[in-house]
Amino acid sequence: MDNAIEQAVLRVVRSMHENLGEQLTINDMARTAMFSKFHFSRVFQRVTGLSPGRFLSAVRLQEAKRLLASTSLTVTDISHRVGYSSVGTFSSRFTSSVGVSPTKYRQMRGITPQMTIEWVELAGDGPATTITGAISSPLKDQPIFAGLFPDRILEGRPVRYTILRKPGPYVLEDVPQGEWHLMAQSIAPGREDAVDHPPGGDEALCIGRHGPITVRGGAETKVADLHLRPMRPLDPPVLLALRDLLSVNLATSTPSPRAEMNVPQLTH
Repeated sequence: MDNAIEQAVLRVVRSMHENLGEQLTINDMARTAMFSKFHFSRVFQRVTGLSPGRFLSAVRLQEAKRLLASTSLTVTDISHRVGYSSVGTFSSRFTSSVGVSPTKYRQMRGITPQMTIEWVELAGDGPATTITGAISSPLKDQPIFAGLFPDRILEGRPVRYTILRKPGPYVLEDVPQGEWHLMAQSIAPGREDAVDHPPGGDEALCIGRHGPITVRGGAETKVADLHLRPMRPLDPPVLLALRDLLSVNLATSTPSPRAEMNVPQLTH
């Protein structure tokens, strides 16, 4: 991709981080990128995989995670710092994206990870579709979370997911109809669910994306291999609270490439 375009988008991403409490508009971001509003929106989505508004929302929630983990600010104060005028709206969006409420997330950060997410089975209808393949990673012996999401961002509920003890084969069974993005992340020891990232990228956080994968239903197997790479500034933040998913599942399961057939039931 044209380096000038990536640099323009990077200026906007940096502006988002520097002005989280401001009501940034598409016009503001387009001026920072020095593009027309309509051209900017297309270019930003092509580079990052998300619309500017969706990316900004993710950056705000990532900063909220950092503030919850590292300060004693109230949830109300944090919501205002990251650009929300309504603490109720902030709490609702945080919970749906991260998987737990802001208060629960803060509690989780100060204790040994515990299972705080309920699990419900999401049954498929009709003949089962399977997605399988192999995942490689620069972090050779570290666990990998892989799941299917409706967008190119690790947030909310995966429709199917699996956790591997190390790079290798995976299987996601009984995949429902739709268009899904296969998303995976591996984390170096000590950086579980990290919220601070070096500006030039992070070798300790590796991520991979594949898709969209179209599933029309029926008994078929789709193959999707994935190679993880270090996260870059233009990658959307990881919002799903992975530390607890990784620690609980690895502590209670035996090594297997088979997918977990449950998805998280988000709780308030």
